[in-house]
Amino acid sequence: MWQFGEVALAIAIAPLFMGWISQCRAWMQNRSAPPLTQSYRMLRKLFHKDAAVATDASLLFRGTPYVLFGTMVLAAAIIPSLATDLPFARAADAIALIGLFATARVFLSLAAMDIGTAFGTMGARREMMIGFLAEPALLMVLFNAFLLYGSTSLPNLVNEYAARHTVIDPSVIFAAVAFVMVLLAENARIPIDNPGTHLELTMIHEAMLLEYSARHLALVEWASSLKLFNYACIGFALFLPWGIATHGADGGVPLLAAVAALVAKLTVAGAALALIESLSAKLRIFRAPEYLAMAFLLAVLGLLVHLLLGANINA
Repeated sequence: MWQFGEVALAIAIAPLFMGWISQCRAWMQNRSAPPLTQSYRMLRKLFHKDAAVATDASLLFRGTPYVLFGTMVLAAAIIPSLATDLPFARAADAIALIGLFATARVFLSLAAMDIGTAFGTMGARREMMIGFLAEPALLMVLFNAFLLYGSTSLPNLVNEYAARHTVIDPSVIFAAVAFVMVLLAENARIPIDNPGTHLELTMIHEAMLLEYSARHLALVEWASSLKLFNYACIGFALFLPWGIATHGADGGVPLLAAVAALVAKLTVAGAALALIESLSAKLRIFRAPEYLAMAFLLAVLGLLVHLLLGANINA
């Protein structure tokens, strides 16, 4: 029961998280902010429209929105956003989680090339390039946390953190910065991509969605919101695990406190992402490899710092 409650909360709150980021960006840029529920209104409008599908579209193109949404829901089910002892949390191996994100990326890229348009193919190629460079950096970030707690399971990592009550390791700071850089790149945010523009020569994620409409576009947009929510929850589990219930099945009080902690962390994280995007300029597409290489080097530096500190302690 608690497992389905956590998944339902993720599905429901993900568009709200996206709307909060949009509001914060508007306030920081001295613009009129859209309603917090704008994402829900857009989804409702799209679901009530009739889908227009190209005559040359294959089953891959038609089925990809459902695959994207399903993979993001499954990812939300195995990320310990509220508690660690939920049934699906036993399958929460972070390497498999990266595989889920890679599966969604491959399906979206293939669907973008399925129609044969120039923009779709261009966006798919750029998306695969970003993923090819971002995944190694994300793996190094995860390995840093795994060396600290000796497990590739996110629930076990949170439990170990709660049991030790240790101070923050200096290597975690480098890993956290690298993770934020990867989060921005993987979710098509500034400085890698701008989700609010359709400029032909600069768009990446939006270029792959130009042929989708109605319920298909709604599912893709909802999956994008879930992906950002999932990445935020991964960051909370790795670097800010406070508030996550380690024994959620014992009663409702710990989980209610975990819900309040999650909402508070999402509020702060959304404002921080909006601040980063407001202070940053979009990079040229040819500078994206340098950006992600920096994220990879920061993650490696975190590993080296951890290994050096461990060697000094053992000595």
